[in-house]
Amino acid sequence: MSGVQKIPFNNRFVALGEDFYVKTRPDPVANPALIKFNNELAEVLGLSNSDPDAIEAAAIYSGNSIPEGAEPLAMVYAGHQFGHFNPQLGDGRAIHLGEISTPDGSSFDMQLKGSGRTYYSRGGDGRAALGPVLREYLISEAMARLSVPTTRALAVVTTGEEVVRESLLPGGIITRIATSFVRVGSFQFFSSQGNVEAIQKLSDYVIERNYPQAGKEENPYTALLKGVVDSQTALIAQWMQLGFIHGVMNTDNMSIAGETIDYGPCAFMDSYDHDKVFSSIDREGRYAYSNQPSIGLWNLTRLAETLLPLLAGNTDAAVEVAQDILKTYVEVYQRHWLSGMQAKCGLFSVSDATSEADKELIEGLLNTMAANNADFTLTFFYLSRLTAQASEQDSDIQRLFEKPEELDE
Repeated sequence: MSGVQKIPFNNRFVALGEDFYVKTRPDPVANPALIKFNNELAEVLGLSNSDPDAIEAAAIYSGNSIPEGAEPLAMVYAGHQFGHFNPQLGDGRAIHLGEISTPDGSSFDMQLKGSGRTYYSRGGDGRAALGPVLREYLISEAMARLSVPTTRALAVVTTGEEVVRESLLPGGIITRIATSFVRVGSFQFFSSQGNVEAIQKLSDYVIERNYPQAGKEENPYTALLKGVVDSQTALIAQWMQLGFIHGVMNTDNMSIAGETIDYGPCAFMDSYDHDKVFSSIDREGRYAYSNQPSIGLWNLTRLAETLLPLLAGNTDAAVEVAQDILKTYVEVYQRHWLSGMQAKCGLFSVSDATSEADKELIEGLLNTMAANNADFTLTFFYLSRLTAQASEQDSDIQRLFEKPEELDE
């Protein structure tokens, strides 16, 4: 790898003002080393050299060297965490380097995660262990390959230092790329302060960046809410179709751009269980697999509450507008979920009647999988290999079920 890497920054978030962030430089690390660089993503971003010098790249993507044009900062936001509202959270171990303008006119944000303490660290060390960093790289890139909207990973570096968790672990930093790092909690922060002016500035920024069509509507803020509802609905339906459990669907972990964000205790389900939980701190099962669609609606309702001052001239009218938009969630979710599951099962419906029959068949399969501890991904993989006639391949899927005869039906 060779050559100086120039990053085409064009920062707009900074222009919102210091109510929205605290300028923060990453804490230097002892001995950074590049262990993974995503050349394919680098080309999409229009980096001048998508095959950079390893030493230079390690310095940039560890935060030891601030690239020209970057304006590092920690973003502020609030959030409902397991249903309890915290009025101020913010980037506790992530630093936003800036916005990148790509050759095709798209915009992406670049962020370092694990790059040290910020104003919002709340007693944490701001660092990340290498294991979770690599895990986020793998899962986010897998999601991208599966065509699921997601943050992506540009680089991983080791820090040459250890972080203290339950034991000493090697440190790592991941460079994350997103179409936006603004969250539902970003709006909640200003709403809790009664700062309507800031909510409008943030809304205008999001519309310009992520929902430009909304800016052409009679009320762009109504169109913004509808756009976010639609994108999140489609996203969660895809999670459910893949057996993906996010783990911590707090409002501060819900991207306004409809992307999967903040890969913490997440997983692709193995043995199918409607109520599978994948977070040691989710003791009540709030974010269980089957609860994800309803939690999505709950989070979007919190967003709608923050936008009420922008939706209509009085509160009653604004509530009615928000309710009309939120009422579409269940129907749109069911449509996205069913069409995706039909494709997954090789079903091709041509009418409402056959769609309803398909839904019953799919739900019956899922219930049978749950009763038999069948692996989610392997069930659909082996199902895709079946032929219309009985063959020796039938045994591949049957072996996944404790009572194969229940599948045979």
